[in-house]
Amino acid sequence: MAKKKVKNKRPSKIWTKYKINGENIERGQSCPKCESGTFLADHKDRWFCGKCHYTLFKKKETKESK
Repeated sequence: MAKKKVKNKRPSKIWTKYKINGENIERGQSCPKCESGTFLADHKDRWFCGKCHYTLFKKKETKESK
């Protein structure tokens, strides 16, 4: 029998929520209702938790405030 081809595994998307600046680690915004390891998805106008459906809306910038 021939061997099966093995596909390379992609790394987890969770690592896109962390940024390293020198010795400091910046974390993405986490959900206040869920445990600390649950991050909020960053959309155009809001942050959203897919686990508990918590939504935090971003403030709109007006032309006068610029």
